Amino acid sequence: MVRRLYNWVLSWAHTPYAIPALFLLAFSESSFFPIPPDVLIIALAISLPKRGFYYAFVSSVGSVLGGAFGYLIGLYFMEAVGYNIISFYGLTDSFFHIQQLYRQYDAIAVGIAGFTPIPYKVFTIAAGAFEINFWVFVLASLVSRSARFFLLGGIIYFYGEGIREFIDRYFNILTIIFTVFLVLGFVLIGLFLG
Repeated sequence: MVRRLYNWVLSWAHTPYAIPALFLLAFSESSFFPIPPDVLIIALAISLPKRGFYYAFVSSVGSVLGGAFGYLIGLYFMEAVGYNIISFYGLTDSFFHIQQLYRQYDAIAVGIAGFTPIPYKVFTIAAGAFEINFWVFVLASLVSRSARFFLLGGIIYFYGEGIREFIDRYFNILTIIFTVFLVLGFVLIGLFLG
């Protein structure tokens, strides 16, 4: 299923709607959708490496606005929608650990989630549910998401087509590695809170 979603996302790169699709993907991934915009950034930037930073910018704006939407879901619609999203990703138990992270580290917790493979949507929804300062949340999201996407845009700017071949060739292994890092991230969060 993940591979089909990945291929569907990539198919947008070859349409005139690629930029709006990138924006919407970044927006939705920050609040509910499972596939990160990184895959579409890669596809677009490989075809035009000099525009890699532009694609990073579009993704950053979409992601921060999507994060604000996730925040609103947590703040106003936690019972109706938020818990269902958290449950879909199997992170119900981790949700209250995130509350502890916010209490102790506020913006740092948002920043780590925004930059790493930890599901950012869980942190955006939790930020609203636990009512962390909205502007601190937005600033931390802007810094971390921009750093992530501009790093990716820069890599493609300098390395081009080789990175896509690498991802396509090792997609299954990369998925496993991503999952391992995701699990390790939550283990470390649990140890950190323990």
